[in-house]
Amino acid sequence: MSTCHVCGADAAAGAAFCASCGARLESAKPKGWTSGIFDYRPHPHIEERKKKVPKVAHALAPDAGAVARFNRWLGVRITNGVGTMWCAYGFAVIALISLPEAVKGGTATLIAWIAQTFLQLVLLSIIMVGQKVQGVASDNRAIDTYKDAEALLAEVVEIQKHLLAQDAWLQQLITAYQGQVPPPPEPPGK
Repeated sequence: MSTCHVCGADAAAGAAFCASCGARLESAKPKGWTSGIFDYRPHPHIEERKKKVPKVAHALAPDAGAVARFNRWLGVRITNGVGTMWCAYGFAVIALISLPEAVKGGTATLIAWIAQTFLQLVLLSIIMVGQKVQGVASDNRAIDTYKDAEALLAEVVEIQKHLLAQDAWLQQLITAYQGQVPPPPEPPGK
């Protein structure tokens, strides 16, 4: 036998609703909560989200084969090496070594040297450094967004609990108004 959380009346075993006030009994509530006027059903993604956290790029696809993992490892190592300002400085020195020959070759050779040697070689590393900085900032924004969404979800759950308490209080007032039980005391916090 259970007791109604709204009016305190004894309820029959297996009953879904209180015979006195009609409120859904706690033992009969589905996953989530029910206030008598609203049945809350959590979105399935909520439980799934609790098991996952945001992933950074190097943590993606851990189930790849050995060759794919090696290729990814090598690609990341080369990218991390070439994507530094020190590499850009080294490429600039290498490109400048060939500058005197490009100047001797005339305007067309000099323009080709600037476009094909200097810009491509040096800017490659500089662009990679910029992309790395932007990627870290993007990862941080994604993690912050995830944490914000998680906090909002927690706040919504608290609001739902608050509404459930208000619904129970209102149900008590309705029951008392109908003359079935004496009026309840003032709600806590008043």
